[in-house]
Amino acid sequence: MRPQELLLLLLMLKWSLAHTEDPAFPHLGDSSQPLPRPCPWRCSCPRDDTVDCAGLDLRIFPDNITRAARHLSLQNNQLRELPYNELSRLSGLRTLDLHSNLITSEGLPDEAFESLNQLENFYVAHNKLSVAPQFLPRSLRVADLAANEVVEIFPLTFGEKPALRSVYLHNNRLRNTGLPPNTFHGSEAITTLSLSSNQLSYLPPGLPASLERLHLQNNLISKVPRGALSLQTHLRELYLQHNQLTDSGLDATTFSKLSSLEYLDLSHNQLATVPEGLPGTLTILHLGRNCIRHVEAVRLHKARGLRYLLLQHNKLGASALPKGTLRPLRALHTLHLYGNKLERVPPALPRHLQALVMPHNRVAALGARDLVSARALAELNLAYNSLASARVHPSAFRRLRALRSLDLAGNQLTRLPEGLPASLRLLRLQRNQLRTLEPEQLAGLNKLRELNLGHNRLRVADIGPGTWHELQALKVLDLSHNELSFVPPDLPEALEELHLQVNRISHVGPEAFLSTPHLRALFLRANRLHMTSIAAEALQGLTHLRVVDTAENPEQVLVQ
Repeated sequence: MRPQELLLLLLMLKWSLAHTEDPAFPHLGDSSQPLPRPCPWRCSCPRDDTVDCAGLDLRIFPDNITRAARHLSLQNNQLRELPYNELSRLSGLRTLDLHSNLITSEGLPDEAFESLNQLENFYVAHNKLSVAPQFLPRSLRVADLAANEVVEIFPLTFGEKPALRSVYLHNNRLRNTGLPPNTFHGSEAITTLSLSSNQLSYLPPGLPASLERLHLQNNLISKVPRGALSLQTHLRELYLQHNQLTDSGLDATTFSKLSSLEYLDLSHNQLATVPEGLPGTLTILHLGRNCIRHVEAVRLHKARGLRYLLLQHNKLGASALPKGTLRPLRALHTLHLYGNKLERVPPALPRHLQALVMPHNRVAALGARDLVSARALAELNLAYNSLASARVHPSAFRRLRALRSLDLAGNQLTRLPEGLPASLRLLRLQRNQLRTLEPEQLAGLNKLRELNLGHNRLRVADIGPGTWHELQALKVLDLSHNELSFVPPDLPEALEELHLQVNRISHVGPEAFLSTPHLRALFLRANRLHMTSIAAEALQGLTHLRVVDTAENPEQVLVQ
């Protein structure tokens, strides 16, 4: 070999050795280093087993998807169909997300699922499916077909799936004829089933015994066939609101076998009575917006664990809740009676009751002992009834030593009730006919944080000296829509929000807010203020002030 050729050979060898460890040339180095896997154009592949093509406005199924993919995201695109040959080769898929596309049943071939025998999570909600796939893999755990146009389910769509736990079919067009009795045969692990917002006329038979949550709201259900829920001993939540249920559509055994039931929603139906056979495990019973006129004690007898009873917007009248009806409910926390025709507070309230909500009724009087059994009350709402001061006993609230919120808005009170408990944090008295405020009426309320006296007939001269003295914790005071001619003096020092809009205030003097240095928001809208009505010194010391509303006065007010 000539010297020139030998020199060239040595140079080439040196170059090759120098680059075997160069990371820029991995193909010349260690052959054990993995080559980068291909990723479809515009998609991202954060891990070897994940391909994310979501939200790319794709109209064609992406090619070049690795066979190693376990999780494929194609949601929020414009796909109309999935090619069988592309999908079927991805046999290792565990998650397929097709949420929010334009896929039709014709565009989702059943054959494609034959090779996806490891698929666990299938999301195809918000598409254009008219029928469900006839066959889904046995390995399935979660199936979401919500918000399509599905009218028919097939036996092997969800049947024979021992690992299936959650099925979502809400917002479709299913009738009972499209949901055969063997729909869930062989799928004994389903805990969540959502069939809400369809067109079912009766409770479907053959539901899995393993169910824990069953959503059937917003259908046309008028009947629960006898025994339809006899096997669902694990069911904890049952949603039947917004249907067409009547008393004849239920019987004494409808709910009696549901030995784990905690939440039952029957609101927005046509029931005239409380259903029979309520289980003792029940915690929340929602019966609002029905046609119930009377509550029989025997219907609540077994539901001793009930904590929330909601009966708002029914037709409960004067004798709807006779004495003793609620007594068995020793754990009752909240009683909701909004919008009925009750003329008095229900007698013999449970002793542990913490919230009594009954605005918009016809309660005209409060006796000394009407609330005596409910000494644990923390919230009492009697707004928009017919209470007059003369018919509220001085001791009506005296024993409610845990009361934090009292709402008496929209009644006919001409003075503050006597004996208000010192525990109050919130007191609402707007839209009454209050004409006077005296110190003794607010005495002892040193924990009160919010007081609403708007829409009354108060004048500054009718507010006695020292009225605000004990309200040491008051943060919000609403005196709007009264007849005040100037800012009341000696307001509470802790005050942060003061509502004085829609009064007769024509002047704000330099000392108006000396007692309220922490004021953050001041509302003086729609008074009688002019350009120079607010003294410059009035706001100077309010270093925390962030909001001053002086709109809708006779002239634009200048706030310096």
